[in-house]
Amino acid sequence: MAFAMALWLTGKKKYEDQDDQQLISSFRQKGDKKALGILFERYSHLVFGVCMKYLKNEDDSKDATLNIFEKLMEDLKRFEVVKFNFWIHSVARNYCLMQLRSRKAMTYVDDENGPGLDAFMETHQSDHLSAVDNKEHQLQLMEEGIKHLNEEQRICIELFYLKKYCYQDVAEIAGFSLNEVKSFIQNGKRNLKIYMLKNSHEVTDKH
Repeated sequence: MAFAMALWLTGKKKYEDQDDQQLISSFRQKGDKKALGILFERYSHLVFGVCMKYLKNEDDSKDATLNIFEKLMEDLKRFEVVKFNFWIHSVARNYCLMQLRSRKAMTYVDDENGPGLDAFMETHQSDHLSAVDNKEHQLQLMEEGIKHLNEEQRICIELFYLKKYCYQDVAEIAGFSLNEVKSFIQNGKRNLKIYMLKNSHEVTDKH
């Protein structure tokens, strides 16, 4: 919030005629946050629009917009940005996709027997992939792995983790006994972890 307030309170007269590249250079070379504040005023509406498109929630989009611009303080010092308008659009889009993927991942972790698959995903993150690529890869592996389960395991895993049904509801919907449901979920989760671990290592070895 302090950052956001600083941005809104920036004096901007001497910066109004500077183009994006000049503002970026001023920030990179001098650490001038007023220059970053002008970029915020120019493009916050664009970033907010992108966030609304993906997140579908005004408050979440406002928070995301501030988080994205806060992160710019690090990113602009690390990356050479040529066309800021295209770049910030891409940054906003990737940020929102990561938020949505994180929410999707949470549907897998509500396990009545413990931390579930999230602990596995945290344990087996690859040091050779970027944070964004790694999380995306893990989610893709999970989705692919579910497809490789046998029918009974796949049905129970999807109903329990994705549809959020309890064991009893899964049993009634799928037509299995309660013990069968618990067994299918336990074995399916084990097979899914094996699949993800095997394929994660294969991809890591290629990098």
